[in-house]
Amino acid sequence: MTHPAIQAGNVAVVTGGAAGIGLAAAVAFARAGLKVCIADMGEERLAAAARHIQEAAPKGADQVMTSETDVSRLEEVSALADRVRSRWGGVDVLMNNAGIQPGSAMFGPRENWERVIAVNLWGVINGVQAFVPEMIKQEKPGLVINTGSKQGITTPPGDPAYNVSKAGVKVMTEALAHELRNAAGGRISVHLLIPGFVFTELTAKGRTAKPAGAWTPEQTVDFMLERLAAGDFYILCPDNEVTRALDEKRILWAAGDIVENRPPLSRWHGAYDEAFAAFVKGQKD
Repeated sequence: MTHPAIQAGNVAVVTGGAAGIGLAAAVAFARAGLKVCIADMGEERLAAAARHIQEAAPKGADQVMTSETDVSRLEEVSALADRVRSRWGGVDVLMNNAGIQPGSAMFGPRENWERVIAVNLWGVINGVQAFVPEMIKQEKPGLVINTGSKQGITTPPGDPAYNVSKAGVKVMTEALAHELRNAAGGRISVHLLIPGFVFTELTAKGRTAKPAGAWTPEQTVDFMLERLAAGDFYILCPDNEVTRALDEKRILWAAGDIVENRPPLSRWHGAYDEAFAAFVKGQKD
């Protein structure tokens, strides 16, 4: 079983599709017989990714297109939508996956904040606004996947701009799902992909070998497809270090800061170390 939009002959668009999770998803869609357009930055990266996707595509190059697109700019995303529709018609699967993480500090360079939020959050908003209205008009099963992050839920200290952007993606995706499920005749499902530790360009940080604790992009996409078929909205991915049980405890503790009136980010507040450890210990793996 798979999601009804993932079928041969349909069209998928994947932003951030030249590497990592986006490329792995594009390969999986192509292997399933979908026509796939990947959007990213860098012509050489896109060309290399296209060759990789073509190897998995039953119809080869005819099944793959690329577009150098800055997702932070609505006019470029709208032009992408026009190009895809001109070549293949309507889009059935949209994966808003493009993301960056140059690092940020509360009082660090403003340009880091602006660029991260522009790509990670506005890139998703732009993708939704450029593609989804036409997907609705098709009146057939459709699929929207927005790539979030656990950092947008538990918001650990260290990279506030990234956390803000991914928290925004979570909220925006929840709102989109609510709106589409209440639309007359709505047949588009919306899902929030929440990866674990995945070894990609974004997380490599100079490493050339995958750390033992990380999943590969392909493992993450396999899990995503499994959970899409099951109908999950929140696709909360484990990895080789963190189980779902531990993720659940971390998420519940973060929400508990509000309910219990603890200091914000109490998980990283020394006075709550023992309480958090006891809370985690109470969960069975």
